[in-house]
Amino acid sequence: MLKFRLIVGIQILMIGALLLSACGASEPDLTPTLTVAPDDIRTQAVGTFSADLTATALVAPTNTPAATITPLATLTPLATAAGGVGVGTVAPVTGGGATSCHQLAYVDDVTIEDNTPVTPGQKFTKTWKVQNTGTCAWDAGFKFTFISGDAMGGATYSLPSAVGAGAVTDISIAMTAPNKTGTIRGDWQLFTAAGQAVPGAVYVQVVVGGGGAAVPTNTGAAATAEPTATDEQTAE
Repeated sequence: MLKFRLIVGIQILMIGALLLSACGASEPDLTPTLTVAPDDIRTQAVGTFSADLTATALVAPTNTPAATITPLATLTPLATAAGGVGVGTVAPVTGGGATSCHQLAYVDDVTIEDNTPVTPGQKFTKTWKVQNTGTCAWDAGFKFTFISGDAMGGATYSLPSAVGAGAVTDISIAMTAPNKTGTIRGDWQLFTAAGQAVPGAVYVQVVVGGGGAAVPTNTGAAATAEPTATDEQTAE
């Protein structure tokens, strides 16, 4: 394209020179002869070529780099909720810094199942079957203690002997129904001798004034020797 324009420009200049020369032949005294120097032609051609290059550079699109895509932040999955508290158990009280190797799991109600009817002032013995699901033994002197609700006269019970990891045992507390009617509940939990809570609390729940009397029964022996009441445990 640039070469074509350069050639056309030179031809126009040459034609103009010839026309001027022709007119000068008839009137030599009035029209001076126009002489075009070769250097002037080259200078004009170079100027035209440079102007075309500048125009081309301005028109050419700029190579703009594509915008960098910033990846979206990764969402942290929500923590999965732990399973609910099983029947016969309550949320554990962990005050006192319970050690991770101590655990208690409710197994069964040996006596006084939930909502057993009792009469006001009636004496009964509540027995839970529980398992040591931790990796450490429950040492002799661990205390099974009332933590909330109605103690119904029950006293803290100390384990008379160790209960090994994985072992099942029965824990019994002598109680007395209160002199009021309705559904009465008491929550109990095991603590180390140093006062550290063992996760895995259990409860007793009776209906006072429900029209019947509770008859404590023992449905079977524990897998380990059953603890017996100590001098700490008294019945009102």
